[in-house]
Amino acid sequence: MEHGGGEHKGLDPYGCFVREGSLSRVRAEFAPVVEAARERIPEAYGRRLHSAYLYGSVPRGTARTGKSDLDLLLALHREPGAEDRDTAEVLGRGLDEDFPQIDGVGVLLYGKDTLLSEPERYDLGWFLACLCTPLLGADLAEHLPRYRPDGVLARETNGGLAGLLPGWRSRIREASTPEEYRRLSRSFARHLVRTGLMLVMPRWGGWTSDLVESAEIFGRYYPGRRAAQMRAAAAVALEPVGDPEVLSTYVDDLGPWLADEYTARHGTRTPRPTG
Repeated sequence: MEHGGGEHKGLDPYGCFVREGSLSRVRAEFAPVVEAARERIPEAYGRRLHSAYLYGSVPRGTARTGKSDLDLLLALHREPGAEDRDTAEVLGRGLDEDFPQIDGVGVLLYGKDTLLSEPERYDLGWFLACLCTPLLGADLAEHLPRYRPDGVLARETNGGLAGLLPGWRSRIREASTPEEYRRLSRSFARHLVRTGLMLVMPRWGGWTSDLVESAEIFGRYYPGRRAAQMRAAAAVALEPVGDPEVLSTYVDDLGPWLADEYTARHGTRTPRPTG
């Protein structure tokens, strides 16, 4: 990933985040996947679609053949319904089945008004403007502000970990196979490492999507046991494991500690309307 500024922290000379991905960075073996997504998304959604974006390792140019997934964010003109979500599932499954160079497809689906809303300005808005690469349609980032690595951003992006942990525990109890544990280990480990970086982001003064680098940056501020746990989580995020004991450490030890530390330093995110 290329960064603006002299310290390689993902910022421009004015201290604002530089968008991290680009279609020009997509590796050759993933280009057919991206092209297929470009063709199939409008076929699937038609006039319901406002715009589509890539995020994750594919537009950063760091995807690993047969191990990385394809991540998509789709913005619809209206809030998505059950039919839209079913369409996303079919779209993702088809791409995953047709292209062995990817390991799964994730599709985030939102109405454009939600993405541009004030409550999401420092969460989904930041995610779209800084971590997503435009693929189709008019770029919603043009309607969003420039972002800096400050405490408001830290609170609003990852200040809800404590509320996620009960659901994580339920998902672990419902899982029963090594493959299910593997999927959960990748998801949970990624979230914990991202949260660890966001915890120290205002002090470090930058951003990176590199999970190993994120864990190392976290460890500068929390050396010792927590640093070792975060490095181990980064390894699991890249090479998932089918061991339920690893998941137990996330929800019974690292996760609760990280949630408490996050709340103490940054507070909790603004409550979002439900329903």
